[in-house]
Amino acid sequence: MPSMYGDIALYTGTASPELAREVAQALGVELSGSDVFKFPNDNIFIRLHGSVRSRDVFIIQPTCPPVNTNIMQLLIYIDTMKRDSAGRVTAVVPYYGYGRTDKKDQPRVPITARLVADLITVAGADRCLMMDLHAGQIQGFFKIPVDDVSARHILVQHLRKGDLSNTTVVAADLGGAKRTRDFAETLGVPLALIEKRRSQSGAGASKARALNLIGDIEGRDAIIHDDEIDTAGTVTEAANFLSQAGARSIKVVATHPVLSDPATERLRNAPIAEIVVTNTVPIPERKLLPNMTVLSVGPLLGEVIRRIHLGLSVGAMFDE
Repeated sequence: MPSMYGDIALYTGTASPELAREVAQALGVELSGSDVFKFPNDNIFIRLHGSVRSRDVFIIQPTCPPVNTNIMQLLIYIDTMKRDSAGRVTAVVPYYGYGRTDKKDQPRVPITARLVADLITVAGADRCLMMDLHAGQIQGFFKIPVDDVSARHILVQHLRKGDLSNTTVVAADLGGAKRTRDFAETLGVPLALIEKRRSQSGAGASKARALNLIGDIEGRDAIIHDDEIDTAGTVTEAANFLSQAGARSIKVVATHPVLSDPATERLRNAPIAEIVVTNTVPIPERKLLPNMTVLSVGPLLGEVIRRIHLGLSVGAMFDE
């Protein structure tokens, strides 16, 4: 089935070239060449090695730390492609920076997730491909098509290699209850919830505090599920809370390993048997832990890109 656009042109910024190479391998195409560098005044400049006129362009660039640099690279890439008359430009953003600032939940604050969506759209992207957005409504911030695919099946496939007969999936807070419920349903195990409130600690910061467990965990194997691990305050507090509640063993499962300091130290000292994440965000060597398993989303993104290119259903991949 031929594409209505030209052949695929796959590009990567500097955020995660290793993931881009895995996607290229899955698609059976070569990464297209480009130069990305900064002038002495810190301005970013991008130059393509070849023409993308009429081609179906996919730019792989998670907007992970350094977030602002990676966002600007993505925007400049998109503008470059449009000015070279690309047939279509898809921004592939496995991790969406500023995704947690998705609502005005206090006075005099921005909705930065919407601002970034506007920037990507105005830069000229025709569509976006993302993974496990922090909040589903972010798709509605865009005026272009957005495919938000989940790493749930990749994570579940790994967990099914072990014994799940005595397992409960736990939502680290009520805000992620629906996402974790879907995860537990796919895994085929019971669900428990940790009720949590955040207390202000000055300078706008907040500290998570677990209050109550809804569900049975005593003597059971717990899997704490969340969409991302940032400073790891939520998941490590949940792990300590579940350990005190009588959990037999504890695993943590998340799509995005942001691992902002002091996440590594917190995870190292928590009662966690295994930490399962994906490579939507590259993990520096110094932040890899012995009990950490990193699963690749490269083949999944490659298949989704193939389907977008050919005009095939993406949702059909996940029909069970």
